[in-house]
Amino acid sequence: MSSKALAQTQDKALQLNLATSIYGTFAEIGAGQETANWFFRASGAAGTVAKTISAYDMTVSDTLYGPVKRYVSEERLKGMLDYEFSQLINRLGPKRGKDTCFFAFCNTVKVKGYRDNGPWNGWIGVRFQLKPEAEPSDLIIHVRLNDPDHDSQMKDLGILGVNILHAVFFKRDRLEEFIEALVDNLDPRLVEIDVVRFEGHGFSMVDNRLFALQLVKSGLTPATLFLANGQVAQAADVLYKRPIVLMRGSFNPVCNLHLEVMSQVKKCFLTHINETQADRCMEICEISMNNLLRGGDVDHLEFLDRADSLKALGKNVLITKMPRFDNLSELLARYTKEPIAIALSIGLLNELFKEKWTEDIPGGILESFGRTFQNKTRLYVSPWLNRKSGEFVTARTFRAPEQYVHLYQHFLANGLVVDVPFFNEYLLRHTPRDIQRMIAADEDIWKTLVPAEAHRSALHFR
Repeated sequence: MSSKALAQTQDKALQLNLATSIYGTFAEIGAGQETANWFFRASGAAGTVAKTISAYDMTVSDTLYGPVKRYVSEERLKGMLDYEFSQLINRLGPKRGKDTCFFAFCNTVKVKGYRDNGPWNGWIGVRFQLKPEAEPSDLIIHVRLNDPDHDSQMKDLGILGVNILHAVFFKRDRLEEFIEALVDNLDPRLVEIDVVRFEGHGFSMVDNRLFALQLVKSGLTPATLFLANGQVAQAADVLYKRPIVLMRGSFNPVCNLHLEVMSQVKKCFLTHINETQADRCMEICEISMNNLLRGGDVDHLEFLDRADSLKALGKNVLITKMPRFDNLSELLARYTKEPIAIALSIGLLNELFKEKWTEDIPGGILESFGRTFQNKTRLYVSPWLNRKSGEFVTARTFRAPEQYVHLYQHFLANGLVVDVPFFNEYLLRHTPRDIQRMIAADEDIWKTLVPAEAHRSALHFR
């Protein structure tokens, strides 16, 4: 750790120690007292630390916080927050509650152990008061530790803890600054934050999807997942052992064509997996970050409109920062070993053969396709209508670039590229860009091409 990073982290801890109205408990399981240590080393810890505890033994942990099936889980974290904060209020509230914003900082983390190859991750939370005697609020964070060195993980965890507590009290009102401050003096490639969620008093108007979106934009995580119920979820937990049907697109606007393609792809996909897998299959609409940018920045309002439309249609939404298909496939392989169907159009299939996407890959297009088809992944290609010639182009009639014709025939022959049957000529005759122009020109025909649930969000094209 650089001397500059050391000084900056100690400065944050000292600032909290000197803030006489901020006072609380540190409870850390699985990785020692790494966060609390910073406050003791910064001096003035009596101004911040009411108690530190590490209930390392499982029986002790269960006695204090209640039994759980998994010790590194959000369930265990919330049990810790409940117990530690209520104990703090009950014991110290009568004495200093009128002048103090109490907090309970808790974490439950798995770091590298003996003969342990990972994954290493943890849940970190702060229950805190916005002002003295106020009802508490929660900040919930999930972190993945990608550095394989045990000592580095421990150091990173301590710095992260200081960053979290400091940001909660000094930067929570500034979205981008708050998110980026979480990894001050840390390498985001080694400390990956994939869930940030505020809950409780004072945050009823906060849309946690914006925090999740900022995580992706700032490079703190490669992807974030919004469930159909609107909840921000940890992708690794939700997608574990699930087959996936995923469609890439901008969904701007969400069209009946998107829904039809997803339906047909899923129908084909279910013929390739068994009944047990089919019951666990999950549909996802994926939006790459470059499809959310306007003038170099994210249009948050437009993003929420699109997400709300997909939510109303019962769709789960994955936001990524990876235009390349091989990167997307590698990401999904982190979450599940079950079969994956990626739905795409003829236009996107054609893009996969353009060498501009593989200039930084030593093995070029061959290596890119090899990564894309890992982990039982198939590309399900929907047909396209050439409106000039009237020709319907399918996966089987698609003409790959001359130097890749035999490679593409190999993909078809081995079921790596699947031809999705033709379904609805009327929908194929109107692209999303056509629909955007119709809306701008106030031509009511667009309403027959966009599901009712997406009409309101589509109106921003007027």
